[in-house]
Amino acid sequence: MGNRLDKKVAIVTGGATGIGEAICKKFAQEGARVVVVGLPDDPVDQVVKEIEQQGGIAVAFKGDISVEANAKACVDLAIRMYDRLNILINNAGVFPETNLLPDFSEEAFDYLLRNNIKSTFMMTKAALPELQKTRGNVVTAGSEAGQMGEPQAVPYGGTKGFNHAFAKGLATEQAKFGVRSNVVAPGPIDTAWTHTSTGPMDSEMEKSTTAGTLMGRRGTPEEVANVYLFVASDEASYVTGAIYYVDGGTTIAKGPQGEKAADSFKKEPEGELDLQHSLEGHTSVKS
Repeated sequence: MGNRLDKKVAIVTGGATGIGEAICKKFAQEGARVVVVGLPDDPVDQVVKEIEQQGGIAVAFKGDISVEANAKACVDLAIRMYDRLNILINNAGVFPETNLLPDFSEEAFDYLLRNNIKSTFMMTKAALPELQKTRGNVVTAGSEAGQMGEPQAVPYGGTKGFNHAFAKGLATEQAKFGVRSNVVAPGPIDTAWTHTSTGPMDSEMEKSTTAGTLMGRRGTPEEVANVYLFVASDEASYVTGAIYYVDGGTTIAKGPQGEKAADSFKKEPEGELDLQHSLEGHTSVKS
């Protein structure tokens, strides 16, 4: 166990699968009390149990946090259990469909708005009064797609562009209250979203996604969680309004540079976290 987040209280939305699981376990490993947030059919209870088995402290919250009452209840749980809130991680999000825009379904578009945008808005609104008391911080999930756009998932890139601007505006507005706001923007990560067997990408899109990184591979959830850890910690005390790209060089790659990457780059690091739910999560529209 480390101490970079010693006794801090963190809410992590989308915390039971993919990158969220890694964030929760990394934060707990570094001494945080973690509220693991997910939808009712996410493995929230399992992640809490796994954290506790490793000596960490966590509690589960299950509900749709795009609903204002649920967002408030989530914050209330953190205060009731741990007396304060220091960190909000707006990680919840979905990647439900890939299609050319004329064929992109309205159902998937609405699903993106609810889970990628409204959940961020509602949780931040609910958490800010408590974060102002602790001079805490918000870290929101962006994406390289929020910078570059995402062909065949144009609305997804648009939601991440919103999150980038939202976080920067929040940083400006909340500085007078001592609250920091930043973005961690992953590229292709080894989660359910980037595999044809578990997500909406076809084989051509999956191949081009990894070839478009300078490292020629997906990142791991733990590699992303490591950046969240820094940005959320006091080590980043002079960082606000920033976007940290964790994308293997996707945003600066020109063509399929990953095909030329060194073999050492192409190998995923083994990591330290015991991640059981990396390839789970919502990749299709659910009511």
